[in-house]
Amino acid sequence: MVAHEGAFGADAPLSGHGGGVTFEVRLLLHRRDGEDLVLTTAARAEQDQTVVSAATRMLAAMARRGPGSMELLLDVLTDAFPWVRFLPEPDVHAFAVELVDTMRAADSVGNSASVALMLAAWQHTAEVYSDPELLEALTREHGEDYGTVPDPRGLA
Repeated sequence: MVAHEGAFGADAPLSGHGGGVTFEVRLLLHRRDGEDLVLTTAARAEQDQTVVSAATRMLAAMARRGPGSMELLLDVLTDAFPWVRFLPEPDVHAFAVELVDTMRAADSVGNSASVALMLAAWQHTAEVYSDPELLEALTREHGEDYGTVPDPRGLA
């Protein structure tokens, strides 16, 4: 099944051009036997990367500005990522620094997968802090050594 989406919603028309079709939108291809695919033009993908790169550079520049810039960044983060409120104060600062550094590194190689993984890891950390029972269970001293943990690659 093919769905298309764009600036005008899911019903945006595909425009014909000569003998072929030019895509003014992204096409979402739902596959029965695998992960869905998004099809777009190279120019559109390059535009998207340019926008992400510009936002990354602006965020990094803001974080490096002078006194007060980190406080502004920390304030903005709680609006962008409400779950940050569950993190202890030192972790909020560590998250901000890691976010900027990871975004800059990911932008330099043109691959944002590491940013998505980092955001998910920090969100999971916030989820633990948001649940007092879970936090206590994960941070209490158990007093026992449970032995060697098997290599998960050998289990299947």
